[in-house]
Amino acid sequence: MVRIALLLFLPLLTLAACSDGGGGADGHVYRIRGKDAGNIQIRMLDSINALRSSSGLVPLQMNAQLTSAAATHSKDMSVQNRPWHFGSDGSSPLDRVARAGYPGRLLGEDISETFESELETLGAWVQNPGTKQVIMDPAARDLGFAWYQDSNGKLWWTLITGTTEQPGVVPSAPAVTSEATGIVDLPAPTRSAG
Repeated sequence: MVRIALLLFLPLLTLAACSDGGGGADGHVYRIRGKDAGNIQIRMLDSINALRSSSGLVPLQMNAQLTSAAATHSKDMSVQNRPWHFGSDGSSPLDRVARAGYPGRLLGEDISETFESELETLGAWVQNPGTKQVIMDPAARDLGFAWYQDSNGKLWWTLITGTTEQPGVVPSAPAVTSEATGIVDLPAPTRSAG
């Protein structure tokens, strides 16, 4: 009897999880206000760089072209009402990054459909080996991060990593950003032995 009740309950639980009811598991809706947008990107970049630093990896820099590609894809996932890596026009992450004018190589893309905050989403991504690899890729140097929020509060997050360095080129020192000007001073690349 318990098994039958369980078998009947599980499909209902699954349907409830797929509901577009306007809140997370606890009914809380994380609403993003316009004034918070810049802070969200800074928190995400700082959190990712803290994770990378603890593993001895170079920090990432926010990249406008990758962020543009991420924003376009987040909105498109909302229009399609499904989280996946292909656009409604059939575009791949490679296509979107090229359209945005990014001069480097795409390394990875993480996506999420959720009612959770950016840091809760990052926590989920680092628990999954596949999405964690995108964030912790040793070759990554650039980050694009954006979202789209539906009227019911559902968030569509997109994170993209890339690099403008050629394979086998290792920077001699980490990039330094001047807080006063926002100008990034990159060290001259050197060829790795091998």
